[in-house]
Amino acid sequence: MIDRIDRRILAILQEDSTVPVAEIGRRVGLSTTPCWRRIQKLEEDGVILRRVALLDPKKVNAKVTAFVAVTTSQHTDDWLKKFADVIQEFPEVVEFYRMAGQVDYLLRVAVPDIEAYDDFYKRLIAKIDIGDVSTTFAMEQIKYTTELPLGYVPAEKPKATVA
Repeated sequence: MIDRIDRRILAILQEDSTVPVAEIGRRVGLSTTPCWRRIQKLEEDGVILRRVALLDPKKVNAKVTAFVAVTTSQHTDDWLKKFADVIQEFPEVVEFYRMAGQVDYLLRVAVPDIEAYDDFYKRLIAKIDIGDVSTTFAMEQIKYTTELPLGYVPAEKPKATVA
């Protein structure tokens, strides 16, 4: 179970995973070793999936964001597996979701420009039969975060006290 200290550790790591363990411990009121043990447990439990560096898309020439809505008449496990395997081949696809509603799948694609998107699109449709593709391009990024809200983590149950 994730307690309030774990929640504070997660908040710090989501903001900056390079903060030294000793500093995290200081901020949450733990010494280094117990803090490190908690972080290791959060990793072992799959709460922390991995720690990464976030890059500036403009500085790595991936400044155009395209949202690609895919609809298909194919709704079999085999087709989905093939589609998922094909998508894994495209580093431009940075997010991939199966959706509910009118759109079956949604991709977020990062490319340098419209020409690169067109190349991506042509390579994609050459690899798999897709019913319909509708692409929209982001004009401006208003908010972007990788930090998940931690307020939904179930509250720690108070420990029973003996009188």
